[in-house]
Amino acid sequence: MEFQRAQEIVASPKEYEVSYNGVSIWIDKLHEDGKTATVHLRRSLEERSEVDISELKEEYLVQ
Repeated sequence: MEFQRAQEIVASPKEYEVSYNGVSIWIDKLHEDGKTATVHLRRSLEERSEVDISELKEEYLVQ
């Protein structure tokens, strides 16, 4: 994922399906370096990780 798209997702009132290593996550914070973000698993608010934004994937749901 590109930094600009991650910014759009974080700022949007809509909920987007984003994954990291095939696991559904929520983006908590984008870092000023423009390369990393703090994320957590959608099911667990406790465990947070810093990951490369380039490794995040927006999942498109078939409707």
